[in-house]
Amino acid sequence: MSDNRSPVRHKKRFSVHFGVEEANRVAFTEDISMTGIFIRSLNVCPPNTKIKLELLLEDKNKVVLEGRVMWAKKVPQNLFHLVKKSGMGVHILRFLSGEEHYRRFCNDMSKAR
Repeated sequence: MSDNRSPVRHKKRFSVHFGVEEANRVAFTEDISMTGIFIRSLNVCPPNTKIKLELLLEDKNKVVLEGRVMWAKKVPQNLFHLVKKSGMGVHILRFLSGEEHYRRFCNDMSKAR
């Protein structure tokens, strides 16, 4: 089945810190786009929760942003590696820092396709 969502999602694994009040939980991104991020994690927040995210790009530039959890799928720990899309989809609401680095990275990934 093809993915008809837009904008283009880029498969990329970055370490990400996230949380409601402060970004104190650690997980990994699975894919990113200009408008959202999928976070693969056992610890998910309920849909519609506003969260803070901090991620470090390949070029060591730090990106800090606020996002809203659009959907979440929690699975038992023993099934985490077997279930696809275990985690949460986050829509980017606003960048607190590093927006230019994030957008440049997504643009460069699009050009490389």
